[in-house]
Amino acid sequence: MYLRKAKEDELDLVCDIIEDGKQQLADAGIDQWQNDYPNRDVIKEDIAAGRAVIYNSDDHETLGVAAVMTAPDTSYDTLQGEWLKQTDKFVTIHRVAIFSHHQGKGYASQLFRDLFDYVAENHPDCESIRIDTHKDNGKMQHLIEKFGFERVGKIVGVYHPADVCYVYEKLI
Repeated sequence: MYLRKAKEDELDLVCDIIEDGKQQLADAGIDQWQNDYPNRDVIKEDIAAGRAVIYNSDDHETLGVAAVMTAPDTSYDTLQGEWLKQTDKFVTIHRVAIFSHHQGKGYASQLFRDLFDYVAENHPDCESIRIDTHKDNGKMQHLIEKFGFERVGKIVGVYHPADVCYVYEKLI
């Protein structure tokens, strides 16, 4: 399995995976991504900025997506908490989604492992990785904590006025 940067002509593919992720969250009763975020404009900007990555199987089937953003990240300007390390050498992982027809096969865990390798290769001066997820998204919280991230606080109203998201950091 491997990660690669999404291309401009793959906007529809990335949006389809995100929309599928939105539906998975809705089906689970989780309010995350149920409004106008992330939308097509956000995804288009991710691709244009080189942040959107597509996760493929070894036979090149698309499994999922993520966005890998370099500092600064204004999403955390209102963090209620404290970072493990005060640094501007961090990356943030946003908008992680696995196609629903690939759920339950361990791909999310493998995606996280491969994201760490991707960050190490593409951002060698990085000192930490930051990520957040909705307070009701227990599966993602479990995955994040499984890979050694520590909860450092929360953000409120960043993606939608009513959203409360837990924020995590992992030193590398």
